[in-house]
Amino acid sequence: RPAMLDRARAAGVGEIIAIGYDLASSRQAAALAAAEAGVFACVAIHPHHAADLTPQVLDELRRLAAAPRVVGIGETGLDFYRNRAPREVQEEAFRLHLRLAASLGLPVVVHDREAHNETLRLLAAEARGIPAVILHCFSGDRAMAVEAASHGYYLGAAGPVTYRSAGGLRAALRAVPRDRLLLETDAPFLPPEPYRGRRNEPAYLPRIAAALAELAGLDPEALAAQTAENTRRAFHRMRGDA
Repeated sequence: RPAMLDRARAAGVGEIIAIGYDLASSRQAAALAAAEAGVFACVAIHPHHAADLTPQVLDELRRLAAAPRVVGIGETGLDFYRNRAPREVQEEAFRLHLRLAASLGLPVVVHDREAHNETLRLLAAEARGIPAVILHCFSGDRAMAVEAASHGYYLGAAGPVTYRSAGGLRAALRAVPRDRLLLETDAPFLPPEPYRGRRNEPAYLPRIAAALAELAGLDPEALAAQTAENTRRAFHRMRGDA
């Protein structure tokens, strides 16, 4: 891990958000954020583990989220591709995470795979009071991107934006206002070209930035500045806000 963080910093990645996907990884992310300069955390139960979201686990997530370097609730959402938890269980867990984020005044990081309509429906019903909604590793089409941006949601561009087969994704992201775009790796998954087949890591972020800059009609430095500003606006605790 120290070598990975050194490679990220050498590549120009100044800040990293480590994302929890179950209680153990949420604790690890929060601990890493407390120990490492430039690292922040989000905490949540991934939809694959939605059945594990007991009242006690929800209380523990609330406790973890009180730490100043925990900047959001995530990743939560819906995954109807693998269906590792029943859909109704995933939807209820998503609602509980959204209500937790609203009660804490924290942004929410949303996982959406093959559940685009259901994700937007639940956000429309439950996202009131949440300061920012981030559709992480966005995989929807252009119509969904436009609708999400119209609600003020942020869309995360990850490694797939560099893939030759991802013309539809690039068209979707091209339709999004620049102030709604975020950069991410989704490490350790979905490495950008030319690193496919390897374990993804934050040092690869400049490859994603270059691809998104081309879509946005910006040079990579301008794109990096814009997405950094967007990230700090979405995750307000990164600015030192309460």
